[in-house]
Amino acid sequence: MSMTVSIIQRFNTTSYQFPSGRAPFLFYPKIPMKKPLSPSLRWSGLLVALLLGATSCKKEETAASPTPPTPPPTVPTPTPTAFDIADTYANVAALGSLGQWGPYNVHDPAVIKDDDGYYYMYSTDVGYGISDAVLTPGLQVRRSKDLVQWEFVGWALKGLPPLGVAYITQRGGVPNKLLWAPYVLKVGSEYRLYYSLASNVFKLSTIGLATASAPTGPWTEKGLVVTTDNSSADITNGIDPTVIVDQQGQHRIYYGSAFDGIHVVKLDAATGLNATPGDRGPRIAQRGSTGGQINGNIEGPEIVYNKEQGKYYLFISYDWLQTKYNVRVGRANSPQGPFLDFRGRDLNLAEDHGPMILAPYQFEGHSGWQGTGHCGVFSDGNGQYYMAHQGRPGIDSYYMDLHVRKIFWTPSGWPVVSPERYAGEDNSAVAPADLAGTWEQITLNYIVIPGYGNEQLTPNFQYSTALTLAADGTFGGATAGTWAYAAPWLTLRFANGTSAPVYV
Repeated sequence: MSMTVSIIQRFNTTSYQFPSGRAPFLFYPKIPMKKPLSPSLRWSGLLVALLLGATSCKKEETAASPTPPTPPPTVPTPTPTAFDIADTYANVAALGSLGQWGPYNVHDPAVIKDDDGYYYMYSTDVGYGISDAVLTPGLQVRRSKDLVQWEFVGWALKGLPPLGVAYITQRGGVPNKLLWAPYVLKVGSEYRLYYSLASNVFKLSTIGLATASAPTGPWTEKGLVVTTDNSSADITNGIDPTVIVDQQGQHRIYYGSAFDGIHVVKLDAATGLNATPGDRGPRIAQRGSTGGQINGNIEGPEIVYNKEQGKYYLFISYDWLQTKYNVRVGRANSPQGPFLDFRGRDLNLAEDHGPMILAPYQFEGHSGWQGTGHCGVFSDGNGQYYMAHQGRPGIDSYYMDLHVRKIFWTPSGWPVVSPERYAGEDNSAVAPADLAGTWEQITLNYIVIPGYGNEQLTPNFQYSTALTLAADGTFGGATAGTWAYAAPWLTLRFANGTSAPVYV
């Protein structure tokens, strides 16, 4: 069975394919686009195909490129009529320009929509060309009303949380200078912010909790939720939290990076802390191995309950954060699992799983996007889900750009994501005449490269090929066949006898 995903579009595009050997497609028109994004831009013809198939040790940033110059700080225009997001941003990367960071220097985002109409984003302390010793610790905070233009608010915490520091130092470790991978949720009138603090000691890490009465704080540290160390081989690294309140009101935290996979722990709903102090919970997901070596990292879990689908969805990132980072997904009827992949295989089996719904890709005329992992999945409150994650341009993988994508659900209840970043498009009906034309198609194949940062040096880019939908109902390019359209469905019939229904 193929473990790929296929995307098509007529801009700079992307394509995904899943386990049945058939490809879900996302389409955009192939029109030259010199500026990466504009809110006024309305992409035409988003198509999401519906037949899916099987498709870091430590979260440290490698030393960045030479430190960029520090221009004088400026304040961004609050509501510009046109807004461009560049792939690289050396001119505003430094601390002196933090007012212009917006979608830049974003890693491991967690997003919540508040009652004030803003989306608030919390992310890892990191900056292009900024050393750990200089960068402010405390989790970066941004906000946006349209998911396109982001305002840098500041830091959630003022330095490293004392309880997390104490746990590590009492066990002979030196805490990292910066915090990683937060998660945020609101319980009643209380905002709960979970942080990750790792150290120089193998697997000596902790996830702590801080609370506030407003999304911008001030935050008060409440306690440690999960702690890990190097006392046993079957202990994961205690970072990368995500929390869910299930349909019965039980709170759970999912976490883990590398080593032993993803674990789940029950929380005390009243406090947000571990219901059983010291509990590390059972493992619910892991990776396969090749020749006795693990196939790569597994980390960054994110869980949501989709009421319309009636299932819990667990999104997980595979591989090294700077290169091959990609997103997989499993689903379950219960928040405890088992979480199953597209083939019905338990994610806790010692094997790699699909579907892979996002991975490094490159469209014509662009350096490509790598490091497309550690996603935050969230809703607008009206049933539309989005995925936020970092993207690193192929031209320089030390830049970290925010990507936000719409999530679409197939009739069989699997998520697929838009091929390019969200730009305020409304995905309105597409006329048949607008479908004819030349598209770029990317099939997200996957090559196993066992190991971590030292081994996974290549992003394993998936490159676009041409696919032309002719007005006479045929298509050609890398594949050939016929197509028919009865809105909102496009059916692609391939020369080899397979077909793919595509939602327009």
